[in-house]
Amino acid sequence: MNLTDTPTVFIVDDDASVREGMAWLLRTRRLLSESFDSAEKFLDMLTHSVQTLPIGPTAAPSLPRQAGCVLLDVRMPGMSGLALFELLLNNGIAHAWPVIFLTGHADVPTAVDSVKRGAFDFCEKPFSDNALVDRVEQALALSQERLFIRQQQQLLQSRLAELTERERDVMRLVVEGLPNKLIADQLDISVRTVEVHRARVFEKMDVKSAVELANLLRSLA
Repeated sequence: MNLTDTPTVFIVDDDASVREGMAWLLRTRRLLSESFDSAEKFLDMLTHSVQTLPIGPTAAPSLPRQAGCVLLDVRMPGMSGLALFELLLNNGIAHAWPVIFLTGHADVPTAVDSVKRGAFDFCEKPFSDNALVDRVEQALALSQERLFIRQQQQLLQSRLAELTERERDVMRLVVEGLPNKLIADQLDISVRTVEVHRARVFEKMDVKSAVELANLLRSLA
């Protein structure tokens, strides 16, 4: 699968009738979906589609560029939905792609516990078609929001990486609200040199004021 900007719903369920019914239902709302009959096949897709994605509890993956969400059956042969969810949670994928569990009545307590640990929601079978797709649309909107924030943070980090050590020193004091004269005194450089570094910091960080710079840096916290 080539990653695109089109939000995608990933259906992971060993029941073919559920997969087909969900895909049809999503098409009625003009939502793109992809189906997998096992957790293992979904993981295989992730491994080949999300660049350098390691699968494991201490991994630091490259996360998806596209928005998406996962409709995940709790009980499946082989790796269970819960085991898959743990991997997605530990690797940050469940944050980028919110998980909605599809569960039978007996699995409701387990699904509720999963929601407390980070799943987006659960829907008990048989579920209300409209209610489920409403939640899917909300999950996709959340995914888009989270990925946009991550993109902005990555852009900010790349801008910070372009600063020299001296520019970082000046930036820190500018953000603290110090005037150029005091910055020059603290760094033992001329006021003119401070002005040059300050201008370069503003240019590289694409801001026009110290307040704007401070707010930008605060977004990384």
